[in-house]
Amino acid sequence: MNLFTTTLKSPVGSLRLFALEEALTGIYLENHKGAPALVASERDDHPVLLAARRQLEEYFAGERVSFELPLEPAGTPFQKTVWRALREIPLGVTWSYADLARHIGREGAARAVGSANARNPLSIVVPCHRVVGTGGKLTGYAGGVPTKQWLLEHEQRLLK
Repeated sequence: MNLFTTTLKSPVGSLRLFALEEALTGIYLENHKGAPALVASERDDHPVLLAARRQLEEYFAGERVSFELPLEPAGTPFQKTVWRALREIPLGVTWSYADLARHIGREGAARAVGSANARNPLSIVVPCHRVVGTGGKLTGYAGGVPTKQWLLEHEQRLLK
């Protein structure tokens, strides 16, 4: 299994993108808490990485509000359920961890949902930044709370 990588400079810092032959597997922010140490071949011409780069650049430029990329994150079945549900949170909307737990039919599992959310390997494309604490409080984010706040404010600007 060959893993490929490239780096993208963005308004929230450098993003490290990872892909297998046919799917994107990771997007990690600078100083990403819990990012795995991955060994990958640098490839600026990889089709999946090129598509991810283009779509992320469009998102940051305010020209894109959703992503259409083949994704293959590594995780447990529960984590993958949470990550699929994250893609259902509309742009400019935030859900609490409890809302997300209810959405996947696991009411009372807010902590487990939070743990899965924190391990999301596809930052921004799988919008874990749209999950907030009770009462809308901005809680932890692997790329830092200021990055989470910037992403949420950027998405509010995209709606206007």
